[in-house]
Amino acid sequence: MQPCTLQKISIQGIGLETLSIAAPAGAEAPTLVFLHEGLGSVRMWRDWPALLCAQLGCAGLVYSRQGYGQSDPVPDVRGPSGQKDGQRHGRLLPDYMHREAWEVLPALLQALGIARPVLLGHSDGGTIALLHASRFHVRGCIVMAPHVMVEPVSLQAITQARQAFEQGPLRQRLAPYHADVDCAFWQWNEVWLSAAFARFDIRGELSGIRAPLLAIQGVDDPYGTLAQIEDIAKAVTHTTLLTLPGCGHSPHRDQADAVLGAVKTFMAQLPKNQS
Repeated sequence: MQPCTLQKISIQGIGLETLSIAAPAGAEAPTLVFLHEGLGSVRMWRDWPALLCAQLGCAGLVYSRQGYGQSDPVPDVRGPSGQKDGQRHGRLLPDYMHREAWEVLPALLQALGIARPVLLGHSDGGTIALLHASRFHVRGCIVMAPHVMVEPVSLQAITQARQAFEQGPLRQRLAPYHADVDCAFWQWNEVWLSAAFARFDIRGELSGIRAPLLAIQGVDDPYGTLAQIEDIAKAVTHTTLLTLPGCGHSPHRDQADAVLGAVKTFMAQLPKNQS
């Protein structure tokens, strides 16, 4: 596999854990930027980004959002939302994915000199990818199990995750992947189960997406129904949909071969010179 560099980069005063995957010599493929799920991190992807980049012959960037992995934590993550010394503290607000897509991610890409990447997002990361692509130039956008609106099944699954974290094995399972596992869990869980988040809906923003788009959803995903990617296709008519039977919330793990094949086909069909 290609050489990888793990480092922490300061973006808007926050240290973010990043993993850069070098491109093969002479490669002309765009950089693939991996955006993790609501409880994810660089390490939670395991070796999949490096393996995928090796298969595609492209460079890659993986990073952990604030409060996840080895990135800087969020002070008082369960306290009132606010700003202190110019930095966010307290609970996430319902627009946290908008802010990540429109403020943090552009700043990170600029700092690393990455222009017009292909975004690959999972769950919350898929939503962030869609929001970024609605305003910024990207070569392509691949989303797995994204959320474009809140569904009852999503809230049911997230409520069950809270029970598993407080009373079951989830905290222990997540702990190796996060410097502050409580910060990682509660910032995600509490915003999703808040009354204000019930109105979360990005379907209106999707019409701004001009780049090629691949949307993947498992039929057995407990966190969302097929309506999520079907509504994407209604708003972005050039979307390619991939529906996977026997697949839950993590298509790249549950149906690895099918996802690899779809991503390879998608990348091969990208325009060579997209403005």
